[in-house]
Parts: sequence; C-alpha cells; structure tokens
Amino acid sequence: MADNCKVETALELLVGKWKPVILYQLFSNGTMRFSELQRALPDITKKMLTSQLRELEYHDIVHRKIYMQIPPKVEYSITEYGKNMTPLLQAMNDWGVAHLQHLNELYGDDRGTLQTK
Repeated sequence: MADNCKVETALELLVGKWKPVILYQLFSNGTMRFSELQRALPDITKKMLTSQLRELEYHDIVHRKIYMQIPPKVEYSITEYGKNMTPLLQAMNDWGVAHLQHLNELYGDDRGTLQTK
C-alpha cells in the first residue's frame, strides 16, 4: 500500500478483543453506565473495561459523563465524532455476516468459526 495509507491508524483504534464489543454495546444501547457495560460484557475485567473506555474517550469516540452525586454515577455514550464510525462498523458487520455465510457454503460449517485441519 502507499506510504500515506491510514488503514493502520483506523485499525489501532478498533483492534483488540474488547473495543469493538464495547462500541457495539454503546451503538446498540445508547448511553450506558459503567455497571451496565460490565454486565453486558461479563468476561471483561473492571481494569480492562476502564482502560479500553479511556482509550476510546481519548480518541473522542466515547464521551464520559460524571454526575457529582453519592455514589458517583458515570455514563458513557458515543460522541458526535464517534458516530462517523457507524458506516464503517456496519460495513464490517455486514462483511462478517457474508463471510460466515460464505464459509457455511464452502464447508457446511454454520458454527461461524474457521476450522483448520
């Protein structure tokens, strides 16, 4: 690819096990509290969820709103800038669905995983 290709920049933001899943939850459910995200992603640790949310917040994809009350309440949502990712994430999802269908047609495997021999 050309030296000015910025695919790597986009992938850095999306790469990893948790960021796409966190984004999916926020795009699907709108504003969510930290505890709601934890319940929606039971296998993620609190530390990892915090870390991933901070990275997404740094890149202005996720907005963190703190309510000064006792106990403190924190909500996360997709920023206006982050909403620009909607076509990208939708295209990735559509391709994933089509790819699983393709694998099923090739191998008769509807489990959605690539099988190696």
